[in-house]
Amino acid sequence: MSLRVLVVDDQGVVRAGFAAMIDAEEDMTVVGEAADGAAAVRLEELAPDVVVMDVRMPVLDGIAATRIITGRQDAPRVLVLTTFDLDSYVFDALRAGASGFLLKDVHPAELLQGIRVVAAGESVLAPSATRRLIGHYSSGAGAGIRADTGPRELDSLTGSQRNVLTLVASGLNNSEIAEELGITVGTVKSHVNALLRKLGLRDRVQVTILAYDLGLARPNPPGAHL
Repeated sequence: MSLRVLVVDDQGVVRAGFAAMIDAEEDMTVVGEAADGAAAVRLEELAPDVVVMDVRMPVLDGIAATRIITGRQDAPRVLVLTTFDLDSYVFDALRAGASGFLLKDVHPAELLQGIRVVAAGESVLAPSATRRLIGHYSSGAGAGIRADTGPRELDSLTGSQRNVLTLVASGLNNSEIAEELGITVGTVKSHVNALLRKLGLRDRVQVTILAYDLGLARPNPPGAHL
């Protein structure tokens, strides 16, 4: 079944270009386009799996639109695209519930793969955004990006789920976590799904932010990935 994608950008040429590229893929279908965040919010009935969201738009910006969309039940994943590589955009997009953050000059293949990744429940960040996030926490300025989950929720996790949480935050993927803990990839996926459900988180980016906020993880060295 094709991934249903909604493309949101206030520049018609850019929007049409992204839509054409995405629609040309056998496993993707563009179900709609919007020129601003308010229009994107109204297109919920299109039931997209992924929303490709610009940041700077009139009427309602992409960050505010992302917050509304991801706050709904059975919300689609949001992949934020922007021309501007600014700290505030990265952090605000993640706070709003975005599952990914890429720059518009990304290679087309990387954008298409990013859509597939977030649709599968994973997260994707541009390398520069990852460095900024790690640097933000390294400087001690990261507290508060995700502050609505605390020790009470963590108490509901099993020991294995806590171990998986810290390894996700360290940047390991499911296969690497499985090797580290000596368990199957399927078991890792089960643990990840359970901790996401118990903590009320959407994806691995939010797991990473929470672990940093609560001091359960430390920034990785340069070049680490989320």
